[in-house]
Amino acid sequence: MPSYFLGFDAGGSRCRARLIDDRGNVIGQADGGAANTHLGLETVHLRLLEVGSQAIAMAGLDSDAVGKIAMGAGIAGLSRPGMREAIAALPFPYASCAFDSDGMIANLGAHGGRDGAILVIGTGSIAHVRHEGKSFAIGGYGFPISDEGSGAALGLSAMRHALRALDGRTKPTPLSSAVTAQFDHETALAIAWMDKATPGDYAAFAPLVMDFAEANDAIARSIVEDAVLHIEQFIETIFRRGAERCSLAGGLAQRIRPWLRERTVARLVEPQGDPLDGALYLAGYRSPSA
Repeated sequence: MPSYFLGFDAGGSRCRARLIDDRGNVIGQADGGAANTHLGLETVHLRLLEVGSQAIAMAGLDSDAVGKIAMGAGIAGLSRPGMREAIAALPFPYASCAFDSDGMIANLGAHGGRDGAILVIGTGSIAHVRHEGKSFAIGGYGFPISDEGSGAALGLSAMRHALRALDGRTKPTPLSSAVTAQFDHETALAIAWMDKATPGDYAAFAPLVMDFAEANDAIARSIVEDAVLHIEQFIETIFRRGAERCSLAGGLAQRIRPWLRERTVARLVEPQGDPLDGALYLAGYRSPSA
């Protein structure tokens, strides 16, 4: 048995790590920048090493102890062909390494390793289902073609509206003005930003969209209501494909939840744990009380 377990939740906005001992005590934690495969495997590899080292340093472990760590990592975008094999071939200093999608670890954490489903609504969006020995994802094909209802999708819609408002093609609203203010209300500056913007950059606008939607900004409300339609469709599909229970996860989940229909909310269950719990489960940790 490993002496320590290290879990990673590597997403489009940040990479989190949690280090525990074999009794389940948290001895180290760390938080870093984005680490999804869209940024390239080299970036993902360096981010995992960097954030993992920070968690290990917090725990005060020496190099010998590092070799007794079992690691599990859920990485956004890992479902792309060849990605899992490529990341597994990279060097890590741990006793063992297990890799899966961010949806898988969210599902494992939410249901304590049991069958169930999770809909992750964060920078991106993806559903993960485990049912009768089968495990599969729904959506999550990458921004901008997919990730419906996500923070990045909200941000993209906000930018579209803001640029149209600057052109005079649509009526400005408080939301559009708040967005364009970040570019001094200059279209050229906004375009220059978009040339380099990542999904996480777009998702950074999501809290602003939610704030203005809750304040009854017409455009912000329409953006959120469109996102909710996609999220409702995700949940209906999850149950139609056999899941017996479903939880929401991700940084946007709690803010979106009040916008869902009551009958949809009634079908949801609260998660038992978070994605990092799932990453530790993926690494091989089992609670002594389990």
